[in-house]
Amino acid sequence: MNLTEGAILAASAVGAGAVNAMAGGGTLLSFPALVHGAGLDLRSANATSTVAIWPGAWGSIGGYREDLAGARHLVAALAVPSLLGGALGAWLLLVTDERTFGYVVPWLIVFATGLFAVSGRLAPETGEGGPRDPRPGAAAMAYQFAVATYGGYFGAGAGILMLAMLGWIGMKDIHRMNGVKMAQAMLLNTTAIAIFALTPGLVAWPEAGVMAAGALAGGFGGARLARVIPRAAVRAFVVVAGLVVAGVEFWRAYGG
Repeated sequence: MNLTEGAILAASAVGAGAVNAMAGGGTLLSFPALVHGAGLDLRSANATSTVAIWPGAWGSIGGYREDLAGARHLVAALAVPSLLGGALGAWLLLVTDERTFGYVVPWLIVFATGLFAVSGRLAPETGEGGPRDPRPGAAAMAYQFAVATYGGYFGAGAGILMLAMLGWIGMKDIHRMNGVKMAQAMLLNTTAIAIFALTPGLVAWPEAGVMAAGALAGGFGGARLARVIPRAAVRAFVVVAGLVVAGVEFWRAYGG
């Protein structure tokens, strides 16, 4: 890894951490940087990206600490499906061979990009929550398990799916929703990372280390910028980037 590659990875991690804090979809920035900037294979890039942007969730939680006041019970209620789903998704990645994953990746990117494009309709731009958080029922818990499984497997767009669920159960304050979402992202990725770390040769640790500090800074800064930067502008940038990456991956998988 030379200086230029390191700079590209660090910058992508800052962007990924910030985008995840504001809405979700940061993997659409970190994943292609590892594939095309650092030359990692797809599965290794995916696992390394998960490790690299994990500190960004902690940064975001710190940035949303005031909005998360009193949300302990809601975060705890969703923790079990998040932890179990993240582990299942990571295991599914391990049992998917590189060639098959290469065919699946472009479609995952298209799905995540499309989801990100309509994210404004899945969660409110602003709003004030009530005095108490809603209690998630069995359907919401099952939904969170499915989202966490997807998050452990690939991840891009999982945050948007979580925002949709939080809005569905009755939350209205987007900043509080983002804080709860980032707490669940941290939990599901914790179990995924534990599995990836125990798999020899899967995670590119030098690249992950370079990106981790950037993700932490981006996560904290993104939580603060969410109050001043229009989410529509963030969506437009990430959607364009996602479409470009999808086109490259489709060519690599089906036309190369």
